[in-house]
Amino acid sequence: MRKPPGAHGRKPENRGSNPLGPANKNNKVYLDGKVMTEKVVFMWSGGKDSALALHEILKTGNCEVVALMTTLTKDYDRVSVHGFQRVLLEQQAVSLGFPLEKVLISKDARLENYEFEVRKGLIEFFKRGVSSVVFGDVSLEDVREYREKFLSKLNMKGIFPLWNRNTLKVAHEFISEGFKAVITCVDSKCLGKEFVGRIFDWEFIAELPANVDPCGENGEFHSFVYDGPLFNRRILFNLGKTVLRENRFYYCDLMLSPPAKQESEVQ
Repeated sequence: MRKPPGAHGRKPENRGSNPLGPANKNNKVYLDGKVMTEKVVFMWSGGKDSALALHEILKTGNCEVVALMTTLTKDYDRVSVHGFQRVLLEQQAVSLGFPLEKVLISKDARLENYEFEVRKGLIEFFKRGVSSVVFGDVSLEDVREYREKFLSKLNMKGIFPLWNRNTLKVAHEFISEGFKAVITCVDSKCLGKEFVGRIFDWEFIAELPANVDPCGENGEFHSFVYDGPLFNRRILFNLGKTVLRENRFYYCDLMLSPPAKQESEVQ
């Protein structure tokens, strides 16, 4: 399964700078007039927009991230859409210091199957006092609408820290903040095979065709974040084989470096 319906759809209407939309204008929870942190689940893809959105939400000091939630395709034991191995996702969670909730779907899962599994996980978090889910979406209006409609049925709301920002500025901010990412997947209808497996840096952005979004917001490419200001240690890996799947998407496999090498990075 790829992105929710509308992943190549409308650009945003002007909702203003508020990432929460109308549900909660200041993202604060009050008890007897005192500000409390709001418990949230972060919908983590492992890519660059997720990392920057997590960085932004933590800077506010208004949210307690109780867990990262990620969808994996169980047939491949890989993160859905982004395509990197589960073990790399687990290393991200360890380095970031957050619990990881895995949502498992089959390679042939339909939207209703995906929603059923995500709903199960979110209901459990709702029982623990979680009322919001954070996303790294930047500019696709119908993707946001889909998420908000889905969450409203669970009496939850979405938080979108990067919403309506200029995607070129978002890409630049990711690099300027010190995050590091590698491209794990490209859509061959938008980019050539040579773009997969590259580091997401100034040179990569400069070489993107004019019709490709700098953040890959339309699904042109996906990434794996392996270092940055939120990480306790860098995740070391080697580039593996590049394969073409669905006669369209190029994936570059990432191979986690041996434990001894990972440990030496910490010292």
